[in-house]
Amino acid sequence: MSGRGILCRRMRARLGGVALAALLLVPAVPAGAQSAGAGAALSLEQALRLAVEGSHLVAASRAQAQASREMEVSAGQLPDPVLKAGLDNVPLSGPDQFSVGRDFMTQRSIGVLQEFAREDKRRARAARYEREAQVGEAQRELTVAQVRRDVSTAWLERSYQESARALLQAQAAEAELQVDAADSAYRAGRGSQVDVFAARTQLEQIHDRASAAEQQIAAATARLSRWIGAAADRPLAERPATDAAPPAEALADDRVERHPQLAVLAGQEAMAQADADLARANRRPDWSWELTYSQRGSSYSNMISLNVSVPVPWNRSHLQDRELAARLAQRDQAQAERDDARRALVAEAQAVWRQWGIERARLARYDASLTPLAQSRTEAALAAYRAAAAPLATVLEARRGEIETKLDRLNIELDAARLWVQLNYLTAAVGGDAAAAR
Repeated sequence: MSGRGILCRRMRARLGGVALAALLLVPAVPAGAQSAGAGAALSLEQALRLAVEGSHLVAASRAQAQASREMEVSAGQLPDPVLKAGLDNVPLSGPDQFSVGRDFMTQRSIGVLQEFAREDKRRARAARYEREAQVGEAQRELTVAQVRRDVSTAWLERSYQESARALLQAQAAEAELQVDAADSAYRAGRGSQVDVFAARTQLEQIHDRASAAEQQIAAATARLSRWIGAAADRPLAERPATDAAPPAEALADDRVERHPQLAVLAGQEAMAQADADLARANRRPDWSWELTYSQRGSSYSNMISLNVSVPVPWNRSHLQDRELAARLAQRDQAQAERDDARRALVAEAQAVWRQWGIERARLARYDASLTPLAQSRTEAALAAYRAAAAPLATVLEARRGEIETKLDRLNIELDAARLWVQLNYLTAAVGGDAAAAR
């Protein structure tokens, strides 16, 4: 048998093995399958649960709400009474110098002072902290929704990058085969050294792309570890289905109105209104009552005193009224910010929904035509090569094009998955998706 026949048979055998390995690697590989021994596979739902349960931001929001609840009780109470004691008119000279009981004017006094804040003012103070507690609870749900969004994005990015790495490994194996083929052809005098250098350059480029994929995997793992710690190093389970999005009705104003971000802004608006109510109540001053018992020398009668203190709002138009006007303006500011945020959320949700639909249509096009065509091209090239009707370079080029097509499909699917995560975040509702995550 000629040297060329032996070479062709060896190359066919190696090509068949590489093609089989590549075919096995092309489907979406469960993330972390290469490191199955590193621990139990981490699903997306497990990662979300670990992140929410261990989030310090969620705990901080819960503590903020609890602090406001405690202050709500305190703000509704009367101020503590003030106990007063004193000595009046102690002589500094004469026969009764420093005596506290001989001079008829010396008095030993004890009394109590109580400020009586009006009930409507105390209710206004308590209501203000109640609104603040509601803001803390809404902030907790917003934090949960944001944590779920960030964790989902990091988990999916790592999963898709690991699938891309598997495809690049298959492509590197084919590139090595092409290098061997080009080197053998050059030694046999049927190829040029330029082809050898070109094949080796292509192999190094593939290695560089694989290194970039490794870098992306490491970056996604680091982002995931920010939320779940060491559990981020576990291999990933299979990806969840991301081909279902909320219907267009879920993007309407009434659904977006329940988003935790708007709930926070609505709570801040209610706080501003409570501040205005308190400023309105402050236009009427509180009274203070003081009762004092004074004891003098044994030859003199004891005394009791009753004092009433009332602030005089003589400059109300420039003090209390200005404060009320400022609080009302802050309420209007909060309302305008909430209305603008609602409009922005609706617009963003609709834009993301349309983009997600476009990406899903592109995926359908890849599944229906582009990927099958690339696979058919590879199969035709293999058949022609086996019949000695096509060179090896044609087979390798076809197979390389197939893998590039599948890499492009992975990137599109990753973009669609990111949009799917963003849609779930934008349509999260208070007491709904975010609350269920707790």
